[in-house]
Amino acid sequence: MSTADRESDQAGMVRRLVLVQHLLLVVLVVVGVARALATGTAPLPLLIASAALLLWYAVGARAASVRLREPGPRSSGRTDGGLRAGGWWLLGLVACWLVATAVSPDLVWVAFSVWLLAGHLLPLRGAVVLGLLVLVVVVARGGHAEGWSTAAVVGPSVGALFALALSRGLQALVRDNAERRRLIASLVAAQEEAEELHAELAQAQREAGVLAERTRLSRDIHDTLAQGFSSILLLARAGTATDDPVGQRRLLDQIGASAADHLDEARRVVGALAPAPLESGLTDAVRRIAGRFEDETGVEAQVRVDGDVGGLPPPLEVALLRTAQTALANVRQHASAHRVVLTLAEAGDSVRLDVVDDGRGFVPEEAGARRETPSRGGYGLRAARERLRELGGDLEVESGPGRGTAVSAHVPRGTGRAPRGSW
Repeated sequence: MSTADRESDQAGMVRRLVLVQHLLLVVLVVVGVARALATGTAPLPLLIASAALLLWYAVGARAASVRLREPGPRSSGRTDGGLRAGGWWLLGLVACWLVATAVSPDLVWVAFSVWLLAGHLLPLRGAVVLGLLVLVVVVARGGHAEGWSTAAVVGPSVGALFALALSRGLQALVRDNAERRRLIASLVAAQEEAEELHAELAQAQREAGVLAERTRLSRDIHDTLAQGFSSILLLARAGTATDDPVGQRRLLDQIGASAADHLDEARRVVGALAPAPLESGLTDAVRRIAGRFEDETGVEAQVRVDGDVGGLPPPLEVALLRTAQTALANVRQHASAHRVVLTLAEAGDSVRLDVVDDGRGFVPEEAGARRETPSRGGYGLRAARERLRELGGDLEVESGPGRGTAVSAHVPRGTGRAPRGSW
């Protein structure tokens, strides 16, 4: 049976018990009136007292039913507004009952309903006190009418105790049922809130993924297409500056080769494939870009390898290759160098890439290129630094007027996890 079915069954049981309580009082009054009329009690006072008792009960029956279905929290004898209203109504009912028993002792057994209501509408201490007072009246009135006996005391006492225990047990059952409903409602609300938070988290993750993808595209476009266009532009300008047909032909060949390479790279970026130069390893890729750089610029480019730098995870190779491309692009555009040396070195648990040129250099402070934010390389070196830091590495730039520039990148060899958008 499901929780909802159990809740429905318990609610139906409570309604049936309330109905039984109403019927019990009516039956007790009717039986008492019938017995009183049979024993010769004056009809008019009897009927007036009984009608007043039933009318007063009917007025408060609604409050009693509500109290049964929606009990308040447990208290330590202090009552809330609902209890005070129910308590005053119960005292009025007791007063009507006292008048009725004064007219005829046959109505004394309506006290059983009073004991039930006391357990429902009053805190335990008040219910016990009122129950004892009603018991005294029942015993006194019964003994006066039928003679004093042990049964006249024990019988009503057992009835009072049973009625009080029954009403308190029912009240505890109803209260537990209400608390269970409140708990289920709070759990449902918590589940709905968790679902809303999950939806918000999923949305935030989607937005972060979009931002990471944009960052990846901006890096790849800068490191490949933008630098390729820059190389083609410089070659084209060199071709227009010379009248030598042989030289122009050579420059046109270089422009065509560069355009073809970067067109292929553009297709790989769109297809999210690995960069073409890395298909044969990082060392060969660095040698190829250095050779192309030397052919296009006339600047001597030397590649050195120190230690075992092979077998790196693809994210490390991509990061180091992009850093080398960016550094060579800066040498081409700014350094006016005659020689550049690229060194791949194994450094303990890390792999280093150093790109050192003998160009004119610059003053990092004047250029706003402190160690944390080198500006000489513009966006390229900033993007390279971000990429390396995502892999646990970093990038440093050292330079000075007339002393050339050194770009040094390093990543931990064990970093095999590709950050979002690293490809």
